[in-house]
Amino acid sequence: MENELQQVVQLLHNMNENFEKKLNTIETRLARLEKVDSIEHRVTVNQIDITDIKELVQKLGEQPKIINAIEGAITRFEKTYQSHVEQINRRMDSQLLKIAKTEEEILTLKNHKN
Repeated sequence: MENELQQVVQLLHNMNENFEKKLNTIETRLARLEKVDSIEHRVTVNQIDITDIKELVQKLGEQPKIINAIEGAITRFEKTYQSHVEQINRRMDSQLLKIAKTEEEILTLKNHKN
């Protein structure tokens, strides 16, 4: 009976060691999986960062196009504005001439009355 109890105790001891080894193996695997999850998360975050950087670089690449378009629009606006100003100046000159002629006529009429 004592021999059988020794065998049972030895068997339980072996089973306990076996469970501990398996538990350690499982813990090691879980630690690796956590590292893999952490790496996957960092890769995902880095991909997002790289995508953001790529978009910014593309926008910066488009910036000269935008600047050129704005400069072109400003140049066209300046030309249009200049032509309008010249037209207004011509009209004002003609109006000033008309006013000057009218003033001369008024002075002439005043001189004739006196």
